[in-house]
Amino acid sequence: MKTLLVTGGAGFIGGNFVLRLLGNEPDIRIINLDALTYAGNLDTLSSLDGDERHVFVHGDICDRELVDGLLDRYQPQAIVNFAAESHVDRSIEGPAVFVRTNVQGTLNLLECAHRSWSRSSDEASAGFRFLHVSTDEVYGSLGAEGLFKESTAYAPNSPYAASKAAADHLVRAFHHTYGFPTLTTNCSNNYGPFQFPEKLIPLVIQNALEWKPLPVYGDGQQVRDWLFVTDHVDAIRRVLEAGTPGRVYNVGGDSERTNLQVVHAICDQLDAKRPAAGKDRRSLVTHVQDRPGHDRRYAIDCSRLKNELGWKPSVDFETGLDQTIDWYLDNQQWSDRVRDGSYQGQRLGLGLEAEGA
Repeated sequence: MKTLLVTGGAGFIGGNFVLRLLGNEPDIRIINLDALTYAGNLDTLSSLDGDERHVFVHGDICDRELVDGLLDRYQPQAIVNFAAESHVDRSIEGPAVFVRTNVQGTLNLLECAHRSWSRSSDEASAGFRFLHVSTDEVYGSLGAEGLFKESTAYAPNSPYAASKAAADHLVRAFHHTYGFPTLTTNCSNNYGPFQFPEKLIPLVIQNALEWKPLPVYGDGQQVRDWLFVTDHVDAIRRVLEAGTPGRVYNVGGDSERTNLQVVHAICDQLDAKRPAAGKDRRSLVTHVQDRPGHDRRYAIDCSRLKNELGWKPSVDFETGLDQTIDWYLDNQQWSDRVRDGSYQGQRLGLGLEAEGA
């Protein structure tokens, strides 16, 4: 059985990765290390209760003793690093925690993994991979034309993006300095089930259901490339299987939309699915002061991933948004528990914070 150490595996993308791999690949065991900050959610993983292939460990990637102990005990064939502080607004309010988790945490993982790798057999070291999950925000902002390529110069414009850029550079340095077999993926905006409701799509869905204002930064014409989360998970799995060590792979959904287009699409779908006589959810749109340093446009060129590894997105935006809205409509209890924080104490009370649970 192949063992993976997944960090941040109770978060949105990490949780979907864990669920999809364990659901599709019976010969994989996942050691899931997550600090369970506000965005880490054990309810996401409730379907894995009792599955011996899932070992949840409540802990911090900055804890060197803990990470060393997990590597020694489980000898994983790969590490997939999702653990990160990721909300731009929070990084503007308090950047220090982003530096601690995204930079210092990644460095600690690299140092621990490199020590373990350097002590392993030739066969084990040859097959080992360290995959670091990053973001297109490290590239900065595009004009009306063009796409981010893996060769695009870094130009981060928020503390969050700067912290991820620093982590990316450390991953690159460990490969070029030590020959450590790293892989990096830079993805566009993700959406789908289990996303924490401070992000645009789940926030708009929830507010629109409750007939609350739908805040839109500035004129709402900021453009993002939207990527359905299971497509992202499949891309990561493919890079882990066949990616060339030291390479960077951009992951995009080929689905550029303005923020206002996304909000309007959610309103229209909810009006159709949950109509209210004489009421139009587009009327809830409220333009608010733009975010400081707000990037105008992101768009990904993922031709390397397509051409070298044969991956391409399979879910178009309209289909993915429809599935996402249906999921939130069917899982209102999940959203309510996430927003009030009740899931954490209840789930931790089951003993799931312990290694081996």
